[in-house]
Amino acid sequence: MNIAVIGFGFMGTTHAMSILNNPALRLAAVVDKEPRNIRKNLDNQMGNFSIEKPDADILSSVGIYTDVATCLENEKIDACVIAVHTDLHYEITRQVLNAGVHAFLEKPFCIEVTEGERLIALAREKNLLLMIGQVVRFMPAYVRLKNWIDSGEYGALKFLSLSRFSGTPAWGQWKEKQQDFGISGGALFDMVLHDIDFARWVCGEPDTVVSQNLPGKLSNHDYVSALWKYQQKDLHVKIEGGNIFHTAFPFQASFAARFKHASILYSPMDPGNIIITTDTQTHLIPAGDAGEGFQAEIDYFAHCLATQSPPLKCTPESALESIKTCHRHTIKA
Repeated sequence: MNIAVIGFGFMGTTHAMSILNNPALRLAAVVDKEPRNIRKNLDNQMGNFSIEKPDADILSSVGIYTDVATCLENEKIDACVIAVHTDLHYEITRQVLNAGVHAFLEKPFCIEVTEGERLIALAREKNLLLMIGQVVRFMPAYVRLKNWIDSGEYGALKFLSLSRFSGTPAWGQWKEKQQDFGISGGALFDMVLHDIDFARWVCGEPDTVVSQNLPGKLSNHDYVSALWKYQQKDLHVKIEGGNIFHTAFPFQASFAARFKHASILYSPMDPGNIIITTDTQTHLIPAGDAGEGFQAEIDYFAHCLATQSPPLKCTPESALESIKTCHRHTIKA
């Protein structure tokens, strides 16, 4: 299947590598409004952490375009991986779907809920696959946590804490986005969304959300500290994160879960292991490589394309519900 990557920044190069690593997929084209920056993006480190990148020579056999329409007119494209800034998500995804092409859209879906609803309806009307890149659902440590919650191996979940921090992004076009304050959705929609989406996925929608937010360089909610309450489950979820730190501040993500019979910790202090404790014992379980999640989600997208089946692990409907939950964090108590 021929895939075009639209937007060749940090996430675009990440997805391109995953496409190249999947034997069922062919990287057929790259679309970026600044094609001269493509090689520079391959040479320089971008993003929150190091990733494997395609060899620049591979791109010599790939079509390079500056706009989506020309790419779709000149190439036989089965699906597009869309990795542009959030304010372009709706228009570009709509353009791709209207061209009869399947779409993988990098998170966040659309900040405006009505835009997400229109894209879901359009994909359904065109009988096309639409998947949103909620990569944490595919990261090994978080998959293990979900399995423990679902199986009840350690008893009922009583408390879950999820955190995610980084410095203010300054690579690619992020400095420009500081001039358009709020347009990216800030840390709440671009970063803390990962943990909001995961918590909804494993625990469901909370009955109450109480959130304290602080402004940063990108929005009024670049730091989020929230407590969720589930009345019927006697369950609390704590979510904290943001990008208010200086740019070189190291990225870190963690979770802590208190079950009836055990407590579980995954943290940047020991990213290779998940720590499981009781009152008397401690043991370690390999956490796996978080970066594997990016390959896993593209592999899953490829499987859905091949089988013409909906992305049940990550439906656009569930991704949109997570956007709605993000909006609940902007409401003052």
